[in-house]
Amino acid sequence: MSPGWPARLVHGHVVVRPLEAGDSRAWREVRSRNADWLRPWDATMPPGSARRAGSYRQVARRLLRQARQGHAMPFAIEVDGMFAGQVTVNNIVRGSAQFASIGYWLGREFAGRGVMPTAVAMVIDHCFAEVGLHRIEICIRPENTNSLRVVEKLEIREIGYAPLFLHIDGDWRDHRIFAITVEESHGSVLDRLS
Repeated sequence: MSPGWPARLVHGHVVVRPLEAGDSRAWREVRSRNADWLRPWDATMPPGSARRAGSYRQVARRLLRQARQGHAMPFAIEVDGMFAGQVTVNNIVRGSAQFASIGYWLGREFAGRGVMPTAVAMVIDHCFAEVGLHRIEICIRPENTNSLRVVEKLEIREIGYAPLFLHIDGDWRDHRIFAITVEESHGSVLDRLS
């Protein structure tokens, strides 16, 4: 299991906590209500892939297995006690890299309230201070203005462009790459929202 996970992070009305098997119903309800809102940004499996995205149970089982192995930290986002979305620290690399990437999604009913920048900032601060990572990367489709606004608010710099980077919404999609190091965080990414 990754050092520092599980952890419960709280700031104002936003709580970021470990994803649990018991989140199944709330996760499915938010995903179902927001299917059209999330579809353009959701990862899909390319044709010929042996594994399909699967149910919540399959996704949670895979993520929790990766967490036990120290390769991921899946977090649920709650707003005022309601399940609102997810932030996942993926592809944790130790050794000389001390690196990971972050992916996230949020129900539309919670958008525009500063929830995602707060959640992502708390997770990045946690990764640097408690988990011991040195660098966090966030990859975003150029058309995803909501996600681009998150990295803009958090002042995370763009470092590159990856053509045909991930299979999203049924095709290979380009992504802009953003990254922050512990040195650039100056102690707290969350403080940038003040």
